[in-house]
Amino acid sequence: MATYVWEGRTATGEIRKGEMDASSDQEVMNRLRAQQIVPNKVKRKLSNIEISIPGMGGVSLKELVVFTRQFSTMIDAGLPLVQCLDLLGSQEPNKSFQKIIFDIKNNVETGATFADSLRKHPNVFDSLYVNLVAAGEVGGVLDTVMNRLAIYIEKNVKLRRKIKSAFTYPLGISVVATGVVLLMMVVVIPTFEEMFADFGAELPGPTQFVINISHFFVDYFLHIIGSIVGLILGFTFFKKTEFGQKTIDTVLLKAPIFGPLVRKAAVAKFTRTLGTMISSGVPILDGLDIVAKAAGNKIVENAIYYTRDRITEGKNMAEPLMETRVFPPMVVQMIGVGEATGALDTMLNKIADFYEEEVDVAVDALTSLLEPMMMVVIGGIVGGLLIAMYLPIFNIAGTVTNAK
Repeated sequence: MATYVWEGRTATGEIRKGEMDASSDQEVMNRLRAQQIVPNKVKRKLSNIEISIPGMGGVSLKELVVFTRQFSTMIDAGLPLVQCLDLLGSQEPNKSFQKIIFDIKNNVETGATFADSLRKHPNVFDSLYVNLVAAGEVGGVLDTVMNRLAIYIEKNVKLRRKIKSAFTYPLGISVVATGVVLLMMVVVIPTFEEMFADFGAELPGPTQFVINISHFFVDYFLHIIGSIVGLILGFTFFKKTEFGQKTIDTVLLKAPIFGPLVRKAAVAKFTRTLGTMISSGVPILDGLDIVAKAAGNKIVENAIYYTRDRITEGKNMAEPLMETRVFPPMVVQMIGVGEATGALDTMLNKIADFYEEEVDVAVDALTSLLEPMMMVVIGGIVGGLLIAMYLPIFNIAGTVTNAK
């Protein structure tokens, strides 16, 4: 896919210019003719190198929701598309987003469709967003589609926040626990060792074992830090490979505690996204292709692509979904009912509502389960270290008592 600069003449003789993303100049000319524009010049645009820093000058999902909802309201009120973009760009506080909105407005003014103008900014408007807008433009229901998009993004943000909170809590506790143990091993226990050396007595087995571990941490501290960094980098590289993605995603789906939560979240995202696209007029094959790319899990992605391939062979959607064994039987049966009754989009949204609530319940249950477990584990480790350090003191106190 490349960007082409074009110039053409409308049926009334008006000269128009613009830019369009396409796979070839012939595709650009075909699309221009479909818009009743006779192309005079089509030239590939030289790409500029842009440096993007995450979190700096980007567009947040919250800002995208506000833009989408306000745009929907303006279109519904009967304002022209260009005027809506001009108003939204003028009041946008994020300068980076403001620049993007005005660029979209300029492209629309030169004759490009709204969807093609959005497609030039894939970092802000993904393929789902662009395809829904394109369907809304063709069907003349752009205001309805934009409203559905706003609702979809809000629900998606809520779902992601829930999943993130489920994984953040145990990760945060683990980091704190690791820091406490390292501090005790490197700072606290050597202090106790110096005190025990003055006693001149033989140390109990647990105490000597903990001191030996402390020596290992102190002597090989840099090696341990280097190993941890190496493991993190190795895991990051492994995750980027095809085999690594499949392995990690398989483990996540089958994990005893987190697996059911990951599966429920995947079902909620799949059904919500596909339901939104179908209800907005996007063909089911195009919808499945976009949903697969946005799945976020390689196993779920492959299952969706498998389903899409079987549909192209003439099968319905429910049968291949069942064959993948990724989606729960209840979900597949409800999808089959939706296909049979001609209300697939409604059924998909109902499934999404149910599983989003299931994710909420699962996250709350997981948090209530992990909290006491983590406290017991951390308390056991720290308590064991402290008992091992105080054993010699207890022995000396017992000896002094017996001597009396």
